This record gives sequence, structure tokens and C-alpha cells, in this order.
Amino acid sequence: MLRTYLILMILVSGIWGCQPDTPLTPPPEKKERIEAIGFDGTRYQAVQDAPVVQLRKDSMLHLAYRNFLKDSTNLHNIIWYGRRLAYLTRYQEAIAVFSNGMKHHPKSPELYRHRGHRYISIRKPIEAVDDLMKAARLVGNRPIQIEPDGIPNRMNKPLSSLQFNIWYHLGLAHYLQQNYKEAQIAYESCLKYSTNPDLKCATADWLYMTYRRRGLTQKPKDLLKTITEDMILIENEAYHQRLLMYKGLRSPEDILTSSNTAAGRQLDMATQGYGVGNWYLYNGEAQKAVDIFQRILKTSYWPAFGYLAAESDLEYLNARYPGLF
Repeated sequence: MLRTYLILMILVSGIWGCQPDTPLTPPPEKKERIEAIGFDGTRYQAVQDAPVVQLRKDSMLHLAYRNFLKDSTNLHNIIWYGRRLAYLTRYQEAIAVFSNGMKHHPKSPELYRHRGHRYISIRKPIEAVDDLMKAARLVGNRPIQIEPDGIPNRMNKPLSSLQFNIWYHLGLAHYLQQNYKEAQIAYESCLKYSTNPDLKCATADWLYMTYRRRGLTQKPKDLLKTITEDMILIENEAYHQRLLMYKGLRSPEDILTSSNTAAGRQLDMATQGYGVGNWYLYNGEAQKAVDIFQRILKTSYWPAFGYLAAESDLEYLNARYPGLF
């Protein structure tokens, strides 16, 4: 009996002795930590979601972290741990996870795609271009690879692919630097992978704006011919509405006043405002464009692409045309 007890004690102590020192749940975010520094020098901290949303995201992060602890060299585990951190706007930690993962998977286009995306989020478009160009080279002629959604749409149907996301984010990284020729090349490449109406509208919106920034006339007209009112979308309705505005089928007022709540109108300003500001810019109303861009920066949606672009444009316009401010 004593011998059996001793054996059990040795086994138990051995099991506990093998447990990692790392906690089973990731450390909470540091409330004062700066996650990004804007193009204008603004310092951004992690966004706090509504409690129910925050709880759900935290729960998903904990699950991804537990899987990561089981095998921190597994590509799938690395990607999802980094993605879950990023959904909580913990971008610095996410980038560190992707960077460490590259030591184990130096030829993974997925890791460069995701790190490039988050370099955009923290306003480092030069580093983003480097990563996304490398991702494009690494993915090569690989068959289209659908990317699962971290935050599923209403149909619970993933819409985008690894290839789409590489070129889409590469276009944005160039656009934020006013490198419109390079952005055009990236977005035109992205169109090849825009295999459904949602992706087509997302790409066409940024490509249209890029064409207009380059002073092109026929290409934006031809692009808009491919956009129709009867397109059925699942998650990119905002881009569709903006494109219809460019076609003259919606007014700027229609775009910015679609919500009945103050919070909804703030979200509309962050998501739709950039397209409206550009519409004014293209139509010779630069002062109205600047006003819209400034209103976007008064919202709290600093991770949104429209917010990043408005921030970048204001810095550029202020340097070139200070009289507008």
C-alpha cells in the first residue's frame, strides 16, 4: 500500500513539474500602452469594445492562447494567437507573435501577410510594403487559399483568400504613402482575386480612388461600369454604396445619414466618410474634403482604413496646401 502511494505521489509530482510556467490565459492588456502612433503624432491606445463584444473576443483569445501553449511552433496556432490579439487592437503583441513565428516558418506567406496588415494598423506602411511584397513572392502560384474569418459575417461564410488579402493590403500600404502608381498595380492585381461581389466592391472602391488620385479619366469610368445597383453583398455594403455615389446614384448626404442613432452616424463617418471626402476632393471642393477628413479623426475608430487614409491625407494636404487649414 505504501509503495503504491509513493508511486502515485511521484507520478503526480512529475505531472505538475512538467507544467509550463506560462499562465493558461494571456496577460491582460496594459491600459496605458501605446498601440500606434498616427501620421500626425497622435498616440493611440487599445480600443475598448462594448462589454459583451469584449468578453467574446477575450474568450476567443484565451482559447487561441491555450492552443499556442500546446505547440508554439505550429503555424495554425501562431496565426490564430496573433490574429486574436489583433482583434483586440493589441497590435504590438500580435506583431511580436508573427515575428517570432517567422523563425519557425520563414517561408510562410501567411505570417508576412498578417504582420504586413498590422504594420498598416500601427502606421508603418513602409514595413508593411516589405512584408506584403515578400508574401506575394512566397505565395507564388499556389492555388487560391480561402482564409477563415476571425469575426464571421452574418452568413458565416468566409469570402476572402490569402491572395486577395496580400494584394488588397499591399495596395493600401502604397496608397497611404501617396504612391498611387504602385497602389494601382496592387489593386489591379487584387481584382483578379476578387471572386465575389463583396471583394469586387472593396477592391473597386480603393482602385477608383487611386485612379482619380492619378488624374486618370477613362479607367475610373470603365471600372464603375462593372458596378450595378442589384449586386448582392454580404458584408461590404458600405463600399457598394460609395461606388454608387461615384456613379451619381447616391448623394453624399445619403451615405452619411443612413443611421438613425448618434453612434451609428459616428460609425458611418468613420467607414463612409473617407469616400465622401474624396468625392468632394474630386469635384473641386477641397475645403469640404478637409472638413470631412477632420470629422473622421474626431471619431474613436482609429484602426479603420478610412481613418488611416484620412489621417494620411490631412498630413499630406497640410504640407502641400496649408491654406486649407
